[in-house]
Amino acid sequence: MKKLFKFIVWVLVIALLIVGVNKAYSKIERQIYPLGYYQCVDKYCGEYDLDLSLVYAIIKCESGFDKDAVSSIGAKGLMQLTDETFEWVCSKYNEPYNSPSYLFDEVHNIQAGCRLLRLLYDDFDDTKTVLCAYHAGRNITYKWLENKEYSSDGKTLDKIPYADTESYVKKVLKTVEKYQKIYNIQ
Repeated sequence: MKKLFKFIVWVLVIALLIVGVNKAYSKIERQIYPLGYYQCVDKYCGEYDLDLSLVYAIIKCESGFDKDAVSSIGAKGLMQLTDETFEWVCSKYNEPYNSPSYLFDEVHNIQAGCRLLRLLYDDFDDTKTVLCAYHAGRNITYKWLENKEYSSDGKTLDKIPYADTESYVKKVLKTVEKYQKIYNIQ
């Protein structure tokens, strides 16, 4: 009887340890993959019919949630948009082109980034191809789709010719999966 009692106590201790470790791990994951700027991301994902986990993954991979981030090619803000891309997005939505400094404002940056994603989805309708266009450029992606070496159907990419774009797409898609798992976003 004593042995059974000790066994049950050990099982309970181990179960409590596992629960504690899982809670700590979950808390750490949420710190690594935050839901920063939630109200803004939620608003524009709803407005432009985008997946929350995709927008969060792009922000995480592009800027690490640093609204003042600037890349080596001059992309700015949370979603890392260049001045030229921002100007193009403004023109597509019939809005006056505002100062590129708007890209450091989280609201304008997230809105412009979500608008860009919507325009790319309207063009490509495939997340992997959209991410290629987001990273390498829309015109380059169209050229890849025209090339049978990279696309067998002219709509989706079978092969991504730029190693850095291929790596970017894999990283974002893996991050999307993390956000979906951690926050149960579908």
